[in-house]
Amino acid sequence: MEKALRLGPGNPFNLDATLGCGQAFRWEKVDGTWYGVAGDHAIGIRQDGERLLFSGADEAFVRRYFALDLDLPAILSSVDRDPRIHAAIGRCPGLRILRQDPFETLISYICATNTNIPTIKKRIALIAERYGRRLPGGASAFPDAAALAPCSEGEMRGCVLGYRAPYACATAALCAEDPGWAERVAALPYGEARRELLRFPGVGPKAADCILLFAFEKYEAFPVDVHIRRMMRRHYLPDLPEDKPMTCREYDLIAGFSREHFGAYAGWAQEYLFCVREEERA
Repeated sequence: MEKALRLGPGNPFNLDATLGCGQAFRWEKVDGTWYGVAGDHAIGIRQDGERLLFSGADEAFVRRYFALDLDLPAILSSVDRDPRIHAAIGRCPGLRILRQDPFETLISYICATNTNIPTIKKRIALIAERYGRRLPGGASAFPDAAALAPCSEGEMRGCVLGYRAPYACATAALCAEDPGWAERVAALPYGEARRELLRFPGVGPKAADCILLFAFEKYEAFPVDVHIRRMMRRHYLPDLPEDKPMTCREYDLIAGFSREHFGAYAGWAQEYLFCVREEERA
């Protein structure tokens, strides 16, 4: 049965922007409704003005997953420090950062290196279908570490992971051997949590920052990809090299500047800038 959740004028939310901005890989929009899997919930959800109409989960889960308990106007006010981010906030009103499952997010961003979003979605869907628990209605939850750890590299390559297969296998094994890893990372300050994630095979600086931002509420994390690098060079750091590959030193320079410039919610600024990335091609 479909349920309704009223947002109210002081609680801005944009479902399309939130699910369409590339932070999660298990959602598709069909005839105005988004269908996806979050944790053990196969959810259908659509927005009608200030109402969310949804099925497959209770209101408490929907509020937490979509971060509807956070004061979005206060967060955006804190990062609204220059004309570029001000314009991005105006273009993507109501965009929120999801609270995703740590292990799924960890494996997802190992799968996300050097590829595009449709391919990432295919990889995650195959892993879930082959190794996840079947949910009511036929969708599959993403497997936990214990379920994925026994998989061989060959089986992972069957999910079109390519060279990432050994990384996914080794990371699943490490997480299965250390079931408290996520709670430990969550309890650490940002810098220490990032170093902890970098020990997982296949996790580099950008993946670590994405995982911290989307699964651990480490909102000072500022992932830097080619789009964000282009924006930072154009609007904030004009001395950055234009055509050379990004080094770890440059990544840290951009991310460090952004944390200082945007403050404790720098990751929210990053997501709003990423939302308007296509404008930078003009």
